[in-house]
Amino acid sequence: MSRLARPRDDRWIAGVCSGLGRRFGVSPTTMRLVFILSCLLPGPQFFIYIVLWVLIPNEA
Repeated sequence: MSRLARPRDDRWIAGVCSGLGRRFGVSPTTMRLVFILSCLLPGPQFFIYIVLWVLIPNEA
């Protein structure tokens, strides 16, 4: 597994889904789709995304 970081080249909004996808060996598109589908459920998805945006460092 690679280090958890937000890539500079494959971002849509902040690179959180792309970074998580690379970290866990899943396509970034799949991670984005999972996030969008999870937004249909009640819960703090947007808050978690913002927290991850702040906590996950940029790729060097």
